[in-house]
Amino acid sequence: MSSTQLADRLEAVAAELRAYPTPTDALRLLQGLSNAIDAEKVVLVADVDEHRDFEAEGCSSLKNWLRDQLHLDGKQAGQLVRSSRTLRDMPDLESLAVEGAVSLDHVDAFTYAAKHIDPMVVEQCMNPLLDLATHAAPTTVRQAVKKLRATAHPDDLDEAWIKGMDRHDLKVSVVGDGVAVTGFLPFDTGTKLKTVLQSLSAPTCAEDDRPVSIRRVTALDALLSSVLDSGLPQDKGVRPHVDLTVDLSRLAHNPETATAELAGFGTIGPGQLQQMLCDSDLTPILTAGRHSVLDVGRTHRLATPQQRKAVVNRQGGTCAGPGCRGPVVHVHHVEYWSEGGPTDLANLIGLCPRCHSAVHQGFFTIDPDTHQTHRTLRTRRTNARRTRAG
Repeated sequence: MSSTQLADRLEAVAAELRAYPTPTDALRLLQGLSNAIDAEKVVLVADVDEHRDFEAEGCSSLKNWLRDQLHLDGKQAGQLVRSSRTLRDMPDLESLAVEGAVSLDHVDAFTYAAKHIDPMVVEQCMNPLLDLATHAAPTTVRQAVKKLRATAHPDDLDEAWIKGMDRHDLKVSVVGDGVAVTGFLPFDTGTKLKTVLQSLSAPTCAEDDRPVSIRRVTALDALLSSVLDSGLPQDKGVRPHVDLTVDLSRLAHNPETATAELAGFGTIGPGQLQQMLCDSDLTPILTAGRHSVLDVGRTHRLATPQQRKAVVNRQGGTCAGPGCRGPVVHVHHVEYWSEGGPTDLANLIGLCPRCHSAVHQGFFTIDPDTHQTHRTLRTRRTNARRTRAG
């Protein structure tokens, strides 16, 4: 279809619209015309690309010209350029596009096929794919193309899986006034997370008009709460909680201005503090005075739940090993129980598994009065031997 023919068709469509067809007929008409206009853009873009007309207007690339002169964003410009090359190589698809039977999003699915599937396989399956494109949404066509790729090139799936292993990551970082979750999950893990969140974030009733973003965050909170309520192995039977430190007297006398320290985040305001207190089990830990027995002498070898909470709070939730920022898993006797050390708070320190092993292997010692850790000579000699051996 030439530009003149397209203009004539636009005039004809305008006349049809003025004749007041049914809304459904009007929408079908307009969608087909919109597809045809997009296809005509692609044809013109291919012509500009072939004759390098963009260079005559001072642009270094076709995409730059599209952004500068047509005010398109990078995604729109890229789609026009990709589509021009795909339609050039697939004349049957081009015919459907200029007729308005398929959109550029359909064309994108064929661009993916041309890039990832053997040309002979694409040619053999072209007719069924074209028929599907005229009757189905672009996402359905893309799914069919991906299934075709999986059938024709199964090894590519394993290759993508192996390459993805190097990208596996999950980070939870304090950013501004919240926490940012970023990362890249393997297919199986990501699918599990998506399945659970979809189930938990479904609307609770017909009147549930919360945005889906809010429902997803609420679902994640419910998932994490269920795990914490069940207890974690590292907590030795103590049901875990987030650590929230607040001055009791200030909370009692000035609740509207009281702030608190949320472990792993920082200071939170009075409003958020009150909300968290509404849903929390409180475990007071006094820094002065006497509230509960935290010293049990030689009557118990293992730290009590109250002692574990006190140790974790005292250390800010992190291991006391030299330079370590791992979580507290083991509550260790500074003076060993086997050597007469009591299970008193002053004789307990929190360590992660690696540092707990290191202290028993003699790589560092713990001052019984200050709980400061000190590397031993054994560590330096071992390192020296490794240096000479290397």
